[in-house]
Amino acid sequence: MSGAQTARRGPAVEIANLTATHQRHPAVHHVSASFAPGALAAIVGPNGAGKTTLLRSIAGLHRVDEGRVTLSGQKPRVALLPQQSGMDRAFPILCLDVVLQGLWSRLGAFRGASAADRDRAQHALEAVGLGGFGRRPVSAMSAGQFQRLLFARLLVQDADLILLDEPFNAVDARTAADLLAVLRRWHGEGRTVLAVLHDLDLVEREFPDCLLLARETIACGPTAEVLTARNRLRARMMAEAWDESAPACAA
Repeated sequence: MSGAQTARRGPAVEIANLTATHQRHPAVHHVSASFAPGALAAIVGPNGAGKTTLLRSIAGLHRVDEGRVTLSGQKPRVALLPQQSGMDRAFPILCLDVVLQGLWSRLGAFRGASAADRDRAQHALEAVGLGGFGRRPVSAMSAGQFQRLLFARLLVQDADLILLDEPFNAVDARTAADLLAVLRRWHGEGRTVLAVLHDLDLVEREFPDCLLLARETIACGPTAEVLTARNRLRARMMAEAWDESAPACAA
């Protein structure tokens, strides 16, 4: 886990005419947006707007059918926090080992964690309010504690671009406030942070930039200019007009 950074180190993110599909039906359609290096930005829109698909496309985890995603810089490190973790919380694994998974790209499958790696993971646990949880099994954690644990894993990944899908969903207010403080820290370090969110009041209060999505780009830029009543109405009307039985996209 690195200390505070003064230089802007997060990449710019450029999304150009991006279409990504599920079974050839567009989840996002000809989306274009841009985020500056070190941006703290929210991705918002109605349910089914394609927010998760877009985030996974940026991470390189969902095939892009048309268009492209470009990250500036020399191979920036990217970390993604999914909306629903694929981890089986009944699996017998300790909290410290979950955090150490964040070092997988460096350790690989056969190299064991060093004492320094374990110290780093322990510091990450302390940073998210889980000091002393290292030997606790994941199965004994509450939903809020588990989300803190996943943030600790993100901390040790030390990524330049951090992608978060509903990071405050189903957690208590204290946990949400503490995790928001971690986002502010990342932003202060110059990392680029993109978060899918539904709480527009939170977005307006904490996120300087915003992409309003309704499978297509409604608006992207400063949050106050994006989340206007007119743009929100347009997004809602587009969502109501979606035809889930429409023919497959030919793009």
